[in-house]
Amino acid sequence: LFQALIFYGVAALFVVLTWVFYGVSLDDIGVGMQRSALALLAIGSLIHTAGIVERVMITGKAPVTNLYASAVFISWGSVVCGFMIDLIVRYASPRASKLGIGALLGSIMGFVVIMVSFNLALRSDTFGKVEAVLDTQFWLATHVVCVTFGYVATFVAGALGILYLTGSAFSPVFDKEVRQGISWIIYGIVCFALLLSFFGTVLGGLWADDSWGRFWGWDPKENGALLIVIWNALILHARWGGMIRERGLAILALGGNIVTCWSWFGVNELGVGLHSYGFTEGVLSILCYVAIGHLAIITAAACVPTRFWIGYRDTSGA
Repeated sequence: LFQALIFYGVAALFVVLTWVFYGVSLDDIGVGMQRSALALLAIGSLIHTAGIVERVMITGKAPVTNLYASAVFISWGSVVCGFMIDLIVRYASPRASKLGIGALLGSIMGFVVIMVSFNLALRSDTFGKVEAVLDTQFWLATHVVCVTFGYVATFVAGALGILYLTGSAFSPVFDKEVRQGISWIIYGIVCFALLLSFFGTVLGGLWADDSWGRFWGWDPKENGALLIVIWNALILHARWGGMIRERGLAILALGGNIVTCWSWFGVNELGVGLHSYGFTEGVLSILCYVAIGHLAIITAAACVPTRFWIGYRDTSGA
C-alpha cells in the first residue's frame, strides 16, 4: 500500500502540472503527461488491488472486516471511480476530459485515504479478530461491501464538489462547459450513492434481524447509515425540484462528506449500541477539523456571488 501511495502521489503531481502549464490547451508534452498520470494511477491501482486480494487470502474473509480494511477499500474504490470518471467525461464534456479530472480525483483520494488507513494501523491490529456478531461471511460480502461502496460514491461526489467550487472560483479553465460536465458527473454519482447506501442499509437491517431478532433499533451506527441515505435523497429531491442548480448541487454534495465521515467514524466515538466495536480514541477532534473545513468552503461558496468567481467571470465576458 505504501508503494501504491507513491504512484498515486506522483500521478496527482503530473495532472496538477498539466493544469498549471497547459490548462485545456494540451500540446504533445501535455498529452504525454496526462497519459503518464493515468499509467502511474493504473500501476498504483494494480498494486493496491494485489494488497486487498492478499488480505482476503490471508483472512479468508470479505475485503472489509474492520475500520482499517474499510479505509483501504474506500481508497481503492475511489481510484476505480477516477478511472470511470475519465471514461465517462469524454462523452459528457470533451473539454473537461482534457483536464484529467478522474485521474486527479482518483490519485488524490487514493493517497489521502491510504494515509488515513496508515493512521488507523497505528491504533490497532490490522488483522484483528472479527467480532462474533460480525463473523458471517455472507453478510460481510453483501451488506458491508455495499455500504462501503455507498461511502465511496458519496465521498467521490463530495470531492468533485470541492473541485467544482474551488476550480470555478480560482481558475478560468472552469468555464461553462467544464462546469456542466463536472456537475453532470456529480449528479450521476449521487444517484449511485443513494442506490448503494439504501440497499446497503436494508441489507444491514436484514442482518440485524437475523442476528438480533429486530430489523431496526435506532442504533447510532444504523442512524448514521440512514443519514447518508437521507442526505443523498435530499440532494436529488432539491435537484429534481429545481431548488438547486450546478453550484447548489456541488455544495450539497460537499456536505455529504461531513455526513459520511460521521457515519464512518463519528458514531463509533459514542461508544454505545450494538455497533460500538469500531471505537477509535482521539478521532473526534480530527472529525471536528474536517467538518469545520468543509463548512468554511460551503459558507464561502454559498455567500460569495458568482460574479466574483474567475470561472464564471470568464464565460460571461466580464
